[in-house]
Amino acid sequence: METLNALFAGFFASGHAADLVLGVLALEAVWLKMRGWRWARIVGLIGPAVCIVLALRAALVGAGWEWVAVLLALSLPFHAMDLRARITEHS
Repeated sequence: METLNALFAGFFASGHAADLVLGVLALEAVWLKMRGWRWARIVGLIGPAVCIVLALRAALVGAGWEWVAVLLALSLPFHAMDLRARITEHS
């Protein structure tokens, strides 16, 4: 059990847990593109998650709070892009 705990502790402390999530988001982007979505729409949808996961990764590896704050703040324009696209779609 301690070996498993050490394995997971290392997986998270190294930031690889966030890397795994980023990989899944990349696969989702490719899948959406293959289904005919425009890149701008994909970026608006997945961009906020990418920024938030990058902020998580920065925090996990001990980056300064400034990096975490900037990455979290960068998610806002992507949220706005997605919101605008959704409003335009339904009006």
